[in-house]
Amino acid sequence: MTSSDTLTALKKYVDAALDVLTPAKAQQVAQTAMKGQGKEQVTKFAQELLERSHKASSRVRELVRREVASQMKSLGVVTREDLDALRKRVRELERATGPAKKTPARKPAARKSAAKRAGAAKASVEA
Repeated sequence: MTSSDTLTALKKYVDAALDVLTPAKAQQVAQTAMKGQGKEQVTKFAQELLERSHKASSRVRELVRREVASQMKSLGVVTREDLDALRKRVRELERATGPAKKTPARKPAARKSAAKRAGAAKASVEA
């Protein structure tokens, strides 16, 4: 294998590691890398490439999942588990205290008329 062939094979390995490797693509990469080798060796190498690709993909997914969770936590975003725990707690409290009673809405405070405000302002100035 020449240095150019080695470089080409190395590029294909890197591409395979970064890409989702299909069995057909693994076989193709293995055949390119192992020209002149027996079919069993090429097949074995293709299987190893597939296994490594799946493991690498799993590791990347897990790293991304952890980083997203970490960033969400640092931003104070509530998780589904937090919400579920709060819902459960509310249900428990409702059972313990009985159904919630609706309180009548408060009436808005009456506004003073303009004449009363003017008279109150005048009285405070004179005092």
